[in-house]
Amino acid sequence: MCASRPVVHGISNCDSVRNTRAWFDAQGIAYIFHDLRRQGLPPSVMADWCGQLGWQTVLNRRGTSWRALDEMTRAAVIDEASANALMQSQPTLIKRPVITWPDGKISVGVDFDDFQRRAAALI
Repeated sequence: MCASRPVVHGISNCDSVRNTRAWFDAQGIAYIFHDLRRQGLPPSVMADWCGQLGWQTVLNRRGTSWRALDEMTRAAVIDEASANALMQSQPTLIKRPVITWPDGKISVGVDFDDFQRRAAALI
């Protein structure tokens, strides 16, 4: 899912995603918003993210969605395949935002300094 503009993947009511989108808007950087809850995510994209960053980085084990899972479901997440299956079925478990940059690289979470460095390469 590589585009000529950054793609911000997230959930519209997530504070981190809203802050990231506001930052892009304030910087005048055009981006594409991909709502994980509404649009889903192809398994190949999830595999790319986990391949670049590791499934442990992509899976959000600190959020309320993770804490709401029963213990047996959490314990069953032992490798990339089990993590991918769970994140595909429950996209709120994906750490947000995930940004796909035009060069194909991925970043996860809010880091405005990193965004600034990567955005400078877009100009």
